[in-house]
Parts: sequence; C-alpha cells; structure tokens
Amino acid sequence: MRPASGRPASGQPASGQPAPAPRVVIVMGVSGSGKSTVGAGLARLLGVPFLEGDALHSAANRAKMASGHPLDDADRRPWLEAVTEWIRATASGGSGGVAACSALKRAYRDRFRGTGADVWFLYLALDHDVAARRLARRTGHFMPPALLDSQYATLDPLHPDEPGVTLDVNAAESPAQVLADAVRAVRAAPGGTAPDR
Repeated sequence: MRPASGRPASGQPASGQPAPAPRVVIVMGVSGSGKSTVGAGLARLLGVPFLEGDALHSAANRAKMASGHPLDDADRRPWLEAVTEWIRATASGGSGGVAACSALKRAYRDRFRGTGADVWFLYLALDHDVAARRLARRTGHFMPPALLDSQYATLDPLHPDEPGVTLDVNAAESPAQVLADAVRAVRAAPGGTAPDR
C-alpha cells in the first residue's frame, strides 16, 4: 500500500471549528481491477451510498465500447458531468459516499475535487497481464478485453499530491482481502469522516 496524499493529518477539529466534511471515496483503476466489488463492499461496510459509475454511461457510450471502440473526451463529457453531480449531491447530503469510477486521467480527478467535496481516491493498481486474464474470464459486461490497451494508454496513476492511497492488488488472494485492505486504508486516512460501522 503506497500513500499518495498531499493533505496533512488534521486530527479532531478544534473547538468552535466546523467538523470535517463527509468524505466521498472514489475507487479507481482499469477495467478488471475490482472497482465495483470493492466499492460496493466498502459502501456497505461504511453505511454510505454507493455509485456504480458505469451505470451513468449513455446507451451510445455502452454500444461504442461494446463494439470495440474506446471513448474519447467528447463521449465522456456527459458521463463526467453526471459523476461530478453525484459527488456534489452526495457530499451535500451529509453522509459521504463511495463511487466505483475508472478516473483514469488526472484531469477527471481534478474535476471531481473541484466540487469542493472531500474527495479521496482508492486506486486499485493492477498489471496489464493480470487484468487481461481477468477480463478474458468475465462475461456479460459491455467493456470488451480488446479495449484494455486503450485504458492503460490513458491511465495516469494517482500522483503524490492527490489525496488517496494506491493498493497493489496483483497478489491479492481474494476480493475479500482487497476489501479488508481498502477498509483499513479509508479508516486510517487523515481528515474527512468515514463512519466506523
């Protein structure tokens, strides 16, 4: 686990100061890294809302990817707007939340942070060959294995100045192990709030 955060530890808020904003955790990574499984499990354990980012893609985007064509920034723009609005609404609702979202580019992540919400990233790092083997076994998903190369070409891993943690999931024995590591990482992160449930 490699920390990637430019945010200092804040501890408890000083008397008279507002409490930290509820945190929105973005579980990010390439297709096959386990974002959906980890994100849904993390949200359940923390008792907060969960968003499957893929659910916000338009039918046209899904069809384009299913046909083996990667999305460009114009295709992604309405999707990014929808994810950004969910982050803003979830944070303002007072509970915080968890979203599974590829968030491959730094520019996308900066957009999410630009909402003013306390956004924190959990990057599930996976080697190309491992991801390819996982996608070859997966069925019923609109994202074909042929687009994996385009995801790695786009991927801009979490930077040291971005709030979050990188989890290397290549050697994980099971999704349950990754989820346990994710819960520990989120609860150990400085600042923000994560319900201890």
